[in-house]
Amino acid sequence: MDVQELRSEIDQIDEQLVELFCKRMRVAESIAHCKKSSHIPIHVPDREQEKLMAVSRQAGPQLSNYTRVLYSVLFELSRSYQGKLTMEYTELYNRIQQSMAATPQLFPQQAAVACQGAEGAYAQIACEKIFKSPYIVYFKNMESIFSAIEQGLCQYGILPLENSAASSLKKIYDLMIRHKFSIVRSFHMQVEHNLLALPDANLRDIREIYSHEQAFYQCGEFLSTLPGVKVIPVENTAAAAKMVALSGRKDVAALSSRSCEELYGLKNLARSVQDKGSNRTRFICISKNLEIYPGADRTSIMMVLPHKPGALYKVLARLYVLGINVTKLESRPIPENDLDFRFYFDLETSVYSEEFVQLMCELDDLCEEFEYLGSYTEVV
Repeated sequence: MDVQELRSEIDQIDEQLVELFCKRMRVAESIAHCKKSSHIPIHVPDREQEKLMAVSRQAGPQLSNYTRVLYSVLFELSRSYQGKLTMEYTELYNRIQQSMAATPQLFPQQAAVACQGAEGAYAQIACEKIFKSPYIVYFKNMESIFSAIEQGLCQYGILPLENSAASSLKKIYDLMIRHKFSIVRSFHMQVEHNLLALPDANLRDIREIYSHEQAFYQCGEFLSTLPGVKVIPVENTAAAAKMVALSGRKDVAALSSRSCEELYGLKNLARSVQDKGSNRTRFICISKNLEIYPGADRTSIMMVLPHKPGALYKVLARLYVLGINVTKLESRPIPENDLDFRFYFDLETSVYSEEFVQLMCELDDLCEEFEYLGSYTEVV
């Protein structure tokens, strides 16, 4: 046989497969209704394991693993379809709906907002992009931002979540889980680091550079051209610029924003020294209360999955079946148990879509633990 004849044979087999698949799904539909009337859960792991073992034996050693993968996908498709047919609204779904009904139609223009660092910080710039007229309160560290909102000193907080050059600030995820906070907005900002010093300083005189540790990661190539210069991490890039301005020393500099150059009367010794020309940081706006504003089309969730092969694959397969795009996936070790991981997902789906509703009603069956971190719009 030539290739064309073999392809024709494949086409004939595919026609049969589609007919059998549709027939299988119709039977699954009937099973779903029987399960619902008898109060039997959709997911019956023992039955699936028995079936996987049976089809693996039937396929034989050469195709056993391929057959297991095929049927694992079939099971996910079947469960998703059955779940849609028998869907019952969960406590989480009801909480989301209540939040959507209670949240104002317009995002607040004015609010008391907690930011880390000092005036001129990148967080301040992000805050002023998210809010029209914010009242900004500065705090020394990230933990203080959460405490300020919990104590009622501020309504919102602005935090950096990830950077295109230095990955995620995973501590933020841990703090959100610990304090039960939600994301209400996000903003991607172009970050440009500059080497700032006193007006009478010169680059050859610099012996110490202050900045946030993330800024040092993002400017590694530039720093490698300054042998013998000591880098000193501080809590914030704006705080670094302020320290240099108050130091009275010509041998110190700060990696900071251009806004700090004018704000603190500093000299720009080297402009745009980050490693990547497109150095972007994603900031999130957090709230103690769950707020879901109209137009929310991004959702962040956290899962703890069983520590066994295929656990993550099953979640991704379910998202694929629902047509939900994953824009971010990261793992984070659970501090009290290094063998287990939390997985963080950013999903691209409207809160008004059927797929979102179905996912929110199915997630508990896919994982050991689950946290909904919020649905929101990303400001451009």
